[in-house]
Amino acid sequence: MIKSAIFRPSNTKRIVFFLLIDVIVSYFTLILSYDLRFSFQVPLEFSKEVALVFCALIALKVCALWVFKVYLVPWRFFGLSEALKIIYAHILAYGIFILLSFLGLFGAFPLSVVVIDFVISGILIGGIRISKRIYLENSPKNSPKPALIFGANTQASTLIKSALNSEIPFYPLAIIDEDEKSQGSYISNLKVYPKAALKELLEKHKIKSAILTQAYAKPPLEKLFNELTKMGIEEIKIASMLKEDRHLEDISIEDLLSRPSKDLDKEVIGSFICNKKVLITGAGGSIGSEIVRQCVEFGAKRIILVEHSEYNLYAITEELTKKTLIKNLDKTELLRPVMLSILEKERLLPLMQEEKPDIVVHAAAYKHVPLCEYNQKSAIENNVIGSKNVIDCAIESKVPKIVIISTDKAVRPTNVMGATKRIVELYAQNVDPKESEIVAVRFGNVLGSSGSVVPKFKAQIQSGGPITVTHPDITRYFMLIPEACRLVLQASAIAKGGEIFILDMGEPVKIVDLAKNMLRLYGKEDEIEIVFSGLRPGEKLYEELLIGESEGKTKYPSIQVARPTNYDIKKLNEDINELLKTQDIIAKLQEIVVEFHHNAHAN
Repeated sequence: MIKSAIFRPSNTKRIVFFLLIDVIVSYFTLILSYDLRFSFQVPLEFSKEVALVFCALIALKVCALWVFKVYLVPWRFFGLSEALKIIYAHILAYGIFILLSFLGLFGAFPLSVVVIDFVISGILIGGIRISKRIYLENSPKNSPKPALIFGANTQASTLIKSALNSEIPFYPLAIIDEDEKSQGSYISNLKVYPKAALKELLEKHKIKSAILTQAYAKPPLEKLFNELTKMGIEEIKIASMLKEDRHLEDISIEDLLSRPSKDLDKEVIGSFICNKKVLITGAGGSIGSEIVRQCVEFGAKRIILVEHSEYNLYAITEELTKKTLIKNLDKTELLRPVMLSILEKERLLPLMQEEKPDIVVHAAAYKHVPLCEYNQKSAIENNVIGSKNVIDCAIESKVPKIVIISTDKAVRPTNVMGATKRIVELYAQNVDPKESEIVAVRFGNVLGSSGSVVPKFKAQIQSGGPITVTHPDITRYFMLIPEACRLVLQASAIAKGGEIFILDMGEPVKIVDLAKNMLRLYGKEDEIEIVFSGLRPGEKLYEELLIGESEGKTKYPSIQVARPTNYDIKKLNEDINELLKTQDIIAKLQEIVVEFHHNAHAN
């Protein structure tokens, strides 16, 4: 341990090493300069002043090198500008020495020695540094890679120090910043350049890596990512948000597609959730588990986790147990995991009546389009009957707020899954809520959810490809799971009952572009091909969030509301019952959801 501490690189050790090397080199170059000047027979008249001359010149050299900040430059950063600084330092040191000589401080002294020593000393002091840089750059063992830092700020300074201490596998060569006030300045001896200098820097120094400080890691990142990769950057890292953390994170597809947070009203969400009892169905799923996390974050009094999957329920409970320990919360009081299917109405109703939740968030659903096509009856039972059970039990239990998670696939559906979700929207809007307020929130795909294209593409890339995309023109809306869930809670907080809220999903993304970006992230753009497999049953080229009804405004531009669709509730209940008995499920779905056009044989 002591040995590792002694030999571990640090700024102080490097500076001390440089000083010692320069003192030793300066001493021997002066001896050699005298010997060369006098053919190795130095006259006695000059040798008397040697000790004083040597001490003065060595001290002046070291001080001049310090003035020009040569000692702050690491081995790997040594280049032409640093070599020029060594020359300037020698000119300064010898200029002062010659001036002092004319004033008679050193007695007899041959000025020709100055010229010889200037050349030899400059070559050796610079040459040692250049040689070490060449050695390091050609050493295969843990060789750090040249990189650019984006953002002239304190985090850039921290990154440079981390590089000097070998804490990160990169050595920064320059800093890029678009702020004109920062351009031309220096941070830890690295110059700040404008973005216009990017191409020249990359070509000159053969840089293939970039590190983004948090100032540059803000969404949207896709434009910067595409710009850098087209210029030849192969590796992009993001500096940690934690000040004391030296960890560099890989840029992810979520970083590329994420958007700046807007309209997020934490105060409204907090007042909606804080000190409330919340029951969440599908609590172990992608959306349900994030709703649970948000409820913990915003101070829910009690969270009832309803989940059919044993593993999913275990995973979210274990995760939350750690959170409750960190927050010093009583786990048994805060959390109640319940392994329960929403089809078990006889168990669901007593649970709600016992717990008396203030809010029910219904996130349980079958959502995989092709699987729902192949298992139509199961999709109807789970998505329609299960949702109806949740709504009916919550109304009977006098739950003040019932939140239904819906999907953009419910808009002009072309598949069974979308049609079942549209029926749930119709039921939520037309059932007698009695003392409850019922709201549905509709949004598109969320990144990273189970069954989404992102994990599928990752698996295909890791297995060597190819990446399969159903159609070159297929597009989808995407949103990060935390952003979607916060907006769900925010929309629910302002709901008065009977609304279908639509979240602003931004611009639709072409799936083929998503695949290309993921290949760039993995550096496999030239190795793995993209294959078009044809549209799957029930799949459509693009999704919509509104049907055709006039959209209403809320005080948040990212949350809109659709006009309600009237449907006789008695007739709807009869239709749902017939749906379970009929042999022609598609025809009955089309009767209930008139805008449903089944795309059964997509290719």
